[in-house]
Amino acid sequence: MPELPEVENVRRGLETLAVGKTVSAIDIRWSKIIVNPDEVFTAGLVGQQITAVDRRGKYLLIRFGEQLTVVSHLRMEGKYEVVAKEAPISKHTHVIFEFTDGQQMRYLDTRKFGRMQLIETGQENTVAGLKDLGPEPTPTTFLKADFYQRLQKHHKAIKPLLLDQKVVTGLGNIYVDETLWLSHIHPETPANVLTRIETDRLHDEIIAELELAINHGGTTVNTFLNAIGHAGAFQEMLHVYGKKGVPCERCGTPIEKIKVAQRGTHFCPKCQIKRDAK
Repeated sequence: MPELPEVENVRRGLETLAVGKTVSAIDIRWSKIIVNPDEVFTAGLVGQQITAVDRRGKYLLIRFGEQLTVVSHLRMEGKYEVVAKEAPISKHTHVIFEFTDGQQMRYLDTRKFGRMQLIETGQENTVAGLKDLGPEPTPTTFLKADFYQRLQKHHKAIKPLLLDQKVVTGLGNIYVDETLWLSHIHPETPANVLTRIETDRLHDEIIAELELAINHGGTTVNTFLNAIGHAGAFQEMLHVYGKKGVPCERCGTPIEKIKVAQRGTHFCPKCQIKRDAK
């Protein structure tokens, strides 16, 4: 599933390729992608110009004019491309936005899990999944003291807590494993056991790792491509994710893989020691 760095790279690509273009028609080839009735979605957007592409957590917010926004979640395999209308259409293309300049913005999704919802701009917090998101992982919005206090309220393991998007948004399976390894924290350690020093370090690693991943185009493990058609390069910089049996870069102990909250989880058994609940 694309995580924050991948979605941010899609956003940047669409900002470059799609902003300023006006929709002349929409071809919906798989209706389940669209949360609204097809006719409502189409009627609302035809004639509208894309004015901006924003992001909240793992959601794209495609702005049309001043009053309408399409909230787009890529889920597992969703991706966008902006191409000439003459370009061959993949069988995995499910929504096509025709532009007045002869180009098209296409949404492709091999698993058809992605969703788009047309809303009034400013109503983002009424959308399921958006309204409960935690702060963006930036120094000005993701505050150390608040992060520590939030973790102190939870007895559950730190990994699933970071995955649920409520204490900080944007982390998925890859970057949780990576930031916990960087912070020397076992993924099953109860959140409220962590000290202020540990949570401060985890806070800083989350911000730094996501920023680094964004700057390297995100991580391509299976099929991720940005809107320009480029794969990410950050998979070459991963420390533990996908490295079961590979010696830990710090201590040489083989990386282990277990299930935590039904998710494959990579960690170093020597560098990341599990601690018991209080």
